[in-house]
Amino acid sequence: MKHSKLTALIFLALILGVIVGHFAPDFAVKMHPLASIFLRMIKMIIAPLLFSTLVVGIAGHGDAKSMGKIGLKTIIYFEIVTTLALIIGLTMANIFQPGVGFVIGTGEHAINMQAAGIVAASEAHTSIWQMVLDIFPTSIVDAMATGNLLQIVVFSIFFSIAICACKEKARPILDLLESVSQVMFKFTEYVMYFAPLGIFGAIAHTVGANGLAILKNYFKVIGALYIAFAVFVVLVLFIVCKIVRISFRNLLRALQEPAFLAFTTASSEAAFPKAMDIMERFGVPKNIIGFVMPTGYTFNLDGSTLYLAMAVLFSSQLVGIHLDINQQIIIMIALMLTSKGVAGVPRAALIVLAGTLASFNIPILGVAILLGIDQILDMGRTTVNLIGNCVATVVIARWENVFNYEKMEEFVRTSKENSLGAEIGNFAKNYKAKSNEKKLVTENIEEG
Repeated sequence: MKHSKLTALIFLALILGVIVGHFAPDFAVKMHPLASIFLRMIKMIIAPLLFSTLVVGIAGHGDAKSMGKIGLKTIIYFEIVTTLALIIGLTMANIFQPGVGFVIGTGEHAINMQAAGIVAASEAHTSIWQMVLDIFPTSIVDAMATGNLLQIVVFSIFFSIAICACKEKARPILDLLESVSQVMFKFTEYVMYFAPLGIFGAIAHTVGANGLAILKNYFKVIGALYIAFAVFVVLVLFIVCKIVRISFRNLLRALQEPAFLAFTTASSEAAFPKAMDIMERFGVPKNIIGFVMPTGYTFNLDGSTLYLAMAVLFSSQLVGIHLDINQQIIIMIALMLTSKGVAGVPRAALIVLAGTLASFNIPILGVAILLGIDQILDMGRTTVNLIGNCVATVVIARWENVFNYEKMEEFVRTSKENSLGAEIGNFAKNYKAKSNEKKLVTENIEEG
C-alpha cells in the first residue's frame, strides 16, 4: 500500500509539473533545485550501497572464483545485446530518416555556439586504453566521491577476495557490511519519499524552459527514437525473457517504480538503488545483482547505444550526407567501443556522438540541434538502460541456475495485492459493504 501511494504521488507530481511548466513557466524554471536536491540525495546512497552489497554478495557466498565465470558470461551477453541495439538503431534511422527535411528554427549563430561547446567537451573523450586504465582506482575514496561505479566494483571484487582468503578472521567485517547493506536499503526507502518533489521540479523546469511547442518541431525525431526503443524492448528484451523462461510482464510490473523514476528524472542514479532492491526481492541473488548491474552501466547501455546509432544517421541526413551500408557497419563497430564510455557523465551521449561524427568527418550540426531536446530523449534511453540491465541480471542468474522462482512468485503475488488497482478495488468493496450495512440498518429501523 505504501509503495502504491508513492507511485500515485509520483504520477500526480508528473502531471502537476507539466501543468505548472506550461501555465507558469517563469515559476516552473525556478523549481529545478528540487530535482537537484533529490538527485544529490540519491548520489549519496550509491557508493556505500554498492560497496556493501557487492562485498556481501561475493564474500558472503565464499566463492570468489565463480565471479570470473560470471564476468565472462556477463560480457558476452552485453556484447550480443548492445550489437542488436545498434542494428535496430541503424535500421530505424534508415526507415524513418528523421534528419531528412528537418527544418532548423534556431539562428545559425546560436547553433554554431552550441556546437562549439560540444566540440570542446568531446575533446575530453579518451582512448580505449585510457578507458581501460580508468577502470582501476587510485583511491577508493576518490572513486566513491566521484561516483565511478566501475572503479567501486573493481575495488569491491578485490576486497571480497581478500575477505574470502582471511576466512573467519574477516567475519566481523563481513557482518558489519551486511548491516550496512540493510541500513542503506532502508535509507533508500526514506529518500524515495522525496521522489514526488524531485520529479515535479525536473518536469516543471523542462516544460517551463522549452514549452510544449518544442515537441512539434522535434516530433519526428522523438517519435522515431521511441518507436525504436519499443522495437528493441519487444524484439530483444521480451524474447530474451522468453528464452530464460521469465515473465517479462511480471518483470515490468516489478520495475514500474524505478522505471518511472528513471523516465521522469532522466537519471539512472535515481532508480539504481531501488532497482537493486527490487531485483533481489524478485529472485536474483545479491552477488549477481552487485556485479551485473553496475558493470552494465558501463558495458550494457542499450538505450544509449541505440540512440547513438540513430543520432549519427540523423546528423548525416541533416546535412545531406548519404552513408552506404559499408560505412554504416564501420560506424556500428566504432560505436560498439565508444559507447562503453557513456556512463557516469551528464549529457555524455552527446559528447560521444560529437566525437564519433568528427571521426567520420560528419558536421556536428546535428549534435547542437539534438541538445535542445536531449532531456526528452534522455528520459527514454535512461529507462531502456535500466530495464535492459535488470533483464541482464535475470539472464545471468538463470544462466548460473541460481534464480529463485519462489521469491519471484511471492514478490509478484505481493505486488498484485499492494498495487494501486487492488487498493482502489478494496476501497470500492469496503465502501459498497458499508453502504449495504447502512441500508440494512435503515430498513430495520423503519420496520421497527
